[in-house]
Amino acid sequence: MNRIVVHALGLYQIFAWGSTYYLMAVLAVPIVEDTGWPLEWVVGSLSLGLLAAGIISPRVGDAIARYGGRPVLVIGSVVMASALLLLAAAPNLPVFMVGWIVLGTGMGAGLYDATFSTLGRIHGVKARASITTLTLWGGFASTVCWPLSAFFVETIGWRGACMAYAAILIVICMPLLLAFVPRVPRSGGAGSSRASAKPVLTSEERTRFRLFASIQILAGLFVTIVSVHLLTLLQARGVTLGEAVALGALIGPAQVGARVLEMLGRSRHHPLWTLTAAVSLCAAGLVLLASGIGLLGTALVLYGAGNGIFSIARGALPLALFGPERYASLMGRLARPGLIAQAAAPLVGAALISRFGPEATLQFAAMLGLANIALVVVLWIKR
Repeated sequence: MNRIVVHALGLYQIFAWGSTYYLMAVLAVPIVEDTGWPLEWVVGSLSLGLLAAGIISPRVGDAIARYGGRPVLVIGSVVMASALLLLAAAPNLPVFMVGWIVLGTGMGAGLYDATFSTLGRIHGVKARASITTLTLWGGFASTVCWPLSAFFVETIGWRGACMAYAAILIVICMPLLLAFVPRVPRSGGAGSSRASAKPVLTSEERTRFRLFASIQILAGLFVTIVSVHLLTLLQARGVTLGEAVALGALIGPAQVGARVLEMLGRSRHHPLWTLTAAVSLCAAGLVLLASGIGLLGTALVLYGAGNGIFSIARGALPLALFGPERYASLMGRLARPGLIAQAAAPLVGAALISRFGPEATLQFAAMLGLANIALVVVLWIKR
């Protein structure tokens, strides 16, 4: 039964990520061509969605802590589907942007953080293996949904693509959640506020919480800057657009490969080792990219591997540091700063590139990666 739950959630994550976070990679240009809306505002709507997800995430964590993940994930699917229908019907840019704000609230209740919290409520301290398997599924979101989105755009247009994803969330994903995600006992009795109250942390735990939140902020910045501006940054290294696309394609397999290796380890090591490996690999890849000595493929494989297992550490480490009782609520609070950083990162990256150039932007990303290593060292000391 445990495997069925995580595989059902994994399939759900493919379409949840594909219909939200990865949507604009394929739909942005067709939307601009059809509507004439400015590309920067169309793409920038994703930032509004991430900001909304960050704002709602603590409440999502509290709700999962109290009621379990099943109802929260179902509501998240309904909200995402409704938002996609709003995008499909948007007559103008302001309505389109409002649609992304609504979609962001659904993302906060339906992507990794909410699903990790769901697994934590179901499996408790044994959730780490399920979290690792879930991220392996999630690693295929762009692989599955980018071609699917392209097919939808070609056959039914971008508005039809939004409606098709809304249908997938309701017709496929919701039944999966209702059929295979078990109900869990409500935490606290009627009238009890214990499960929804702000989790109580000791002084040492607050320090660990702030350190890990800071690590997520820095990672959110450099990961999103690289994701959004990768082709520009690579072309600054003297490669053609086609070569940049081919190099960028190395990141996805590196992410999945690193997650497979983590899964084969069967959780024998503390997740702080996973976090250490993640930030070290990311930093090594970014430093190699910024150095200008070549080896772009090697740099992107290192970076992709680190980014891949960072997702696992993001779900597993809070469980080890703070225990299962407070896990869902703390995951919601830890998600907020990282999501807000991701929302700001495209604008930060664009400003750095326009003012200082791609070289300085790569150096900035490398410095963020190295700073994360320093924060992890402090986290080891404070463990």
